[in-house]
Amino acid sequence: MARAGLTTERLVRAGAELADEVGFDQVTVSALARRFDVKVASLYSHLKNSQDLKTRIALLALEELADRAADALAGRAGKDALVAFADVYRDYARAHPGRYAAARHPLGPEAAAARAGGRHAQMTRAILRGYDLAEPGQTHAVRLLGSVFHGYVSLETAGGFSHSAPDSQESWTRILDALDSLLRDWPTG
Repeated sequence: MARAGLTTERLVRAGAELADEVGFDQVTVSALARRFDVKVASLYSHLKNSQDLKTRIALLALEELADRAADALAGRAGKDALVAFADVYRDYARAHPGRYAAARHPLGPEAAAARAGGRHAQMTRAILRGYDLAEPGQTHAVRLLGSVFHGYVSLETAGGFSHSAPDSQESWTRILDALDSLLRDWPTG
């Protein structure tokens, strides 16, 4: 029997908060049970196991990111859209490090496609249409943007740029300028 007040959604949100506090890798059903001061068994009517919990947190994070990106992209095109999109990822990672890590959690194709994963790809491709990129260049550019955004954010949040000048914001701005320039002059062939 499910414990009163506990729902799958409430547990997933609490798991996401826990991920932000202690790191996504540390999130387990046992840790979540301790947070609610309940026995682990009482959570199994809502969650299959820790992997199920992590998958649900990943889907929540992807949904949150997609919603923020959609709001940021509204009415923007070209470089403005590129910068807004990139800033959403960077800001989200800074505010929610555990959830951002969760968004990188491997998902099965069905789970990723049925939820926000597809929205992210669609928004990225919409930005790239503003640069008039056709396939296969568009796919290569999607991969480039994801790699640059994730790589920079991962290094920055790990403290990789805190030891030297210039400020990481200046580098971020220059990187986005360089990406805009590259996308405008994308190599063909």
